[in-house]
Amino acid sequence: MGGAVDLHSHTTASDGALGPRELVRKAAQHGVRVLAITDHDSTDGLREAIDEAANHPPLEIVPGLEINCDVPAGPRGGPTEVHVLGYCVDWEADWFQQFLREQREERRARVYRIAERLAELGLPIEPDDVFALVREGSAGRPHIAQVMVTRGYVKSVREAFDKYLQAGGPANVPRKRLTPVEAVAIIRRARGVPVLAHPGLAGRDDMIPELVQAGLLGIETYYPEHSASQTAAYRAMCATLGLVATGGSDYHGPAIGKANAPGTPPIPMRVWHELRAKAADARA
Repeated sequence: MGGAVDLHSHTTASDGALGPRELVRKAAQHGVRVLAITDHDSTDGLREAIDEAANHPPLEIVPGLEINCDVPAGPRGGPTEVHVLGYCVDWEADWFQQFLREQREERRARVYRIAERLAELGLPIEPDDVFALVREGSAGRPHIAQVMVTRGYVKSVREAFDKYLQAGGPANVPRKRLTPVEAVAIIRRARGVPVLAHPGLAGRDDMIPELVQAGLLGIETYYPEHSASQTAAYRAMCATLGLVATGGSDYHGPAIGKANAPGTPPIPMRVWHELRAKAADARA
């Protein structure tokens, strides 16, 4: 059994392996009572997830999304990608859906650019093979990684990222993205709660003051790849800055190479109550 709250998960509407209904059923099996669907640049999985959750009371679906952002290299180099989560957004607004369509189209164009780079590295793939893996959402690097495994270039999705597709990797081609400040503004315009995703992976804590000034309302503190000391540090930071300390599994499904499950790590129910309060404030 997992924890009662999971505020970070993905479906086939972006780069997850499970459809919305499958994900909801999986979460219910693991004891999750509050599940946020946070697909990349998409809310297309929400309707089915909400409908399926009605069959698994008291499971509640939190409407959300995840936006990938580009940032300049930090003072010590490191990752140039930061993710911002948005919760309780007005996801059905016409302007918001148009924004998401534009984001997804850029994702599709990026597949072709990465395929060209892989060909230059002697690892050719067919973009059509990548798109064939996507049942509903937009193709992304996890799908490219799966094709690389099928072709025998690498043994696992993780190896594909570590050797070629991670930020700064030889086959990674940046796509046109928002800055984190712009992503925060979009989520606030949609009357949602913007939260900095897995900051321990991003390694860009230097940006947090600027993001708070722009309207950031939370930091993803409880995360499978955060150490105990990182979790404690981000909890303290949230307390100091008046932010909500959220968390989630970042569950993508068994085929994506992440060894977690819905509801891990365990997150207290009070986290959802605090996030819900922030959402009420954002709408006021």
